[in-house]
Amino acid sequence: MRSGAALVQLTLVRYREFRREPEAIFWVFVFPLLLASGLGIAFRNRPTEIVNVGVAAGRPGTEEVRAALAANHELIVEVLDDSAAARELRIGRLALVAVPEGPGRVTYRFDDTRPDARTARFLVDDALQRGAGRKDPVESHEDFVREPGSRYIDFVLPGLLGLNLMGSGMWGIGFSVVDARRKRLLKRFLATPMSKWEYLASFVVSRLTLLIIEVTLLVGFGILAFHVPLRGSLFALVLTCLLAALAFGGLGLLIAARPTTIEGASGLMNLVMMPQWIFSGVFFASNKFPAVAQPFIKALPLTAVVDAFRGIMLEGVGLLGLIPELTVIVVWAIVSFAVALRIFRWK
Repeated sequence: MRSGAALVQLTLVRYREFRREPEAIFWVFVFPLLLASGLGIAFRNRPTEIVNVGVAAGRPGTEEVRAALAANHELIVEVLDDSAAARELRIGRLALVAVPEGPGRVTYRFDDTRPDARTARFLVDDALQRGAGRKDPVESHEDFVREPGSRYIDFVLPGLLGLNLMGSGMWGIGFSVVDARRKRLLKRFLATPMSKWEYLASFVVSRLTLLIIEVTLLVGFGILAFHVPLRGSLFALVLTCLLAALAFGGLGLLIAARPTTIEGASGLMNLVMMPQWIFSGVFFASNKFPAVAQPFIKALPLTAVVDAFRGIMLEGVGLLGLIPELTVIVVWAIVSFAVALRIFRWK
């Protein structure tokens, strides 16, 4: 009974500490929503982009080239002299300049390192070839598919959820422990009947309850504001969030087990978190990295968490399909908390 009462009181202390730090509330609850809003708006699905191109004036065939390009609704065409065309191309207002060289010949001036210029080259060439009478040997039709799940915001929101769980778990728990040690509060706790596991468990329990607000806000915002799908079961999502919070909370406790300064803890946290920010597929797919790095990437806790979230939300994967990812998460949770409990020191 005494053990349970001590854990309850310690958990309440964690809530009071969190409430007294407005910056923590901002970074845990408000910042993820702002980031999701910015990315969702910046990478929203947009209509076909119109490309600005130019045609060199005063050349044989200038009018024919201009007329052929004007027939393509994806191109805005201007006829310019050589100096004006070079200037507009140099400052990036034009993606490409077509220079007629006589009947049936044209030169394309463009910067091949610019994606829009490469797109313009294919659009312009297609328009000119069709204007000259080219016919496609294969008849083709377009069937546009625009379903939730294929957009960038659908891809990135599960990554932001995993990133937020990692950041709030590791920074929120790790810094609190190190700050208490730095202020010599832990040394005073050593003289109380409180056990080590109760003190560490209070951080994990408080994180799990705050997790409800954290996940509900971000996932609910994505569903309501951007219609991000949730094709899997809510139970699978909640269970994965719970295990992820335990894993990252255990990592936070492990990192905070020994350092006596905020600077030392910050360095260790950045050392652990930075590879996961880069490799775990938060903002782009992790399979873009070389095959030799994939075993290391798949072993990272954030990779497993993000992959599980995407499987649940975008593909409707059930718990059985998530066994590899959940296994990685559970192993990290058990090992990190066990090691933290063993090497933790009060002073």
